[in-house]
Amino acid sequence: MANLDSRALLAAVDGILLVDKPAQISSHDVLKAVKTRFNLTKIGHGRTLEPNATGLLVLLVGDATCLANDVMGGDRAYQATIQLGRTTNTQDAEGETLAEKPFDAVTRESLEAALPEFRGDIFQTPPPFSVMKRPDQPSYGIVPTDPAEAKARLVHVYRLAVTEFAPPRVSFDLLCTKGVCVRALAHDLGQILGCGASLASLRRTKCAGFDVAQAMSFMDVLKLDAVSFKYALRPVAGALG
Repeated sequence: MANLDSRALLAAVDGILLVDKPAQISSHDVLKAVKTRFNLTKIGHGRTLEPNATGLLVLLVGDATCLANDVMGGDRAYQATIQLGRTTNTQDAEGETLAEKPFDAVTRESLEAALPEFRGDIFQTPPPFSVMKRPDQPSYGIVPTDPAEAKARLVHVYRLAVTEFAPPRVSFDLLCTKGVCVRALAHDLGQILGCGASLASLRRTKCAGFDVAQAMSFMDVLKLDAVSFKYALRPVAGALG
């Protein structure tokens, strides 16, 4: 626990902390752990990651919380892997299987031919389950999407490129605007291919100009002392260019 001098030091800190979030823990739990460890009074995030996703989580400390909308509105990049032939109710690997179909007919060529449908401006309907905090939920997690929110929305995909083709797994490099749901993209691609698909894994590599290569692991953050934590924060001034 921080001592009295440490608490005085941390009470006035402001800045941006880049964390490489591990799987099997929610973004909210990462934020809560950092807040408790360093006795912070003001901390927020710049867009959550789903519990089973890994990668860049932007935490905003002190006056940096004023940047939340800018970070959440920024472009982001992902490394995603989908599983062909399996459709689930949550559109990812954690959901219940709805259907399993052969994927043998999917070739690298047929996959590449389907990708232009998912580049540029596209309308995307949110999946039936979303990541958010409901009043009756203790933490962030996968919960049913509010029907009022399940409307098609216009988003933009700058880049969607195959990085590995090893059926039933296919990996992609994705660069997109806010609002893109990679689970929904995996599901919709599977429908076009005719075999169904679900998201197997997801890693966020960039967000609002920040890169996961600049981030600290979650466990390393928790090992910092007060002084090291202060110097681990990126300054607010000029943070987003």
